[in-house]
Amino acid sequence: MKFGVIYPQIEFGSDPKAIKDFAQSAEDLGYDHIGAYDHILGVNPDRPGGWKGQYTYQSAFMEPFVLYSFMAAVTRQILLSTGIMILPQRQTALAAKQAATLDVLSGGRLRLGVGLGWNDVEYTCLNENFHNRGRRLEEQIQLLRELWTQPLVTFSGRWHNIPDAGINPLPVQRPIPIWFGGRAEPALRRAARFGDGWMPTYRTPAELEPHLERIMQFLEGVGRVKTEFGVEVRIYYEVGNPDQWKQILQGWQALGVTHVSLNLMGSGFTTPEHHLIAMRRFAGELGIS
Repeated sequence: MKFGVIYPQIEFGSDPKAIKDFAQSAEDLGYDHIGAYDHILGVNPDRPGGWKGQYTYQSAFMEPFVLYSFMAAVTRQILLSTGIMILPQRQTALAAKQAATLDVLSGGRLRLGVGLGWNDVEYTCLNENFHNRGRRLEEQIQLLRELWTQPLVTFSGRWHNIPDAGINPLPVQRPIPIWFGGRAEPALRRAARFGDGWMPTYRTPAELEPHLERIMQFLEGVGRVKTEFGVEVRIYYEVGNPDQWKQILQGWQALGVTHVSLNLMGSGFTTPEHHLIAMRRFAGELGIS
């Protein structure tokens, strides 16, 4: 089981030195990867009609490709994993180019976690259709993999048209691994058909187990090998003490989870240093290094 840490961006601030310290500390402590959430625009909760979303315009989010380009330059081997990037609100060829560039500059350290997102206002602001995002995502995945593995691509889909063109340079990883988020059955089927792994947000093994069984059935149904499919979950620092962390981790391990990411947010930390102390404590208690 590999351990990662989620970059706590809505609580961490925007000091470049602190971000550098976070990335280097995670690597030095033996974490396998750094995860980052993705939101481009925040909504005013006082807008007409109100707002029930989890985040607002006051929630700070670094753009993942740019954030990871910075982190790649100050680290050597830790993997960089979006968790998740809302791909259907982005232009596919541009996202392919950005991902390939980051993969080259990091020496092949990108894992692209993708999903649909829930914020329809972001889609509106980015001039993309919120209502067909699931179907478009499937076509996006096919196109991404072609653009990452072929110097020239001819592609004619429902939403994309590439008339004999390609990106250069191609990524180090051909193709870059793509993992999926999501909980609904269509998301599980999509992950089983197209994904290299799945990264759900269940908080306990008991919550995950029936859905994990379902996605394994879908993998079998499309003739895929279960041992070649990754599953990443999160463990929340706020749940308590090391004994509780270890109990939860034992549950994840029993289910065959391959990756666990530590989420430091929501634990009451008010400075970057508080987050770093907690990250060190978790690594020490669990023997990550």
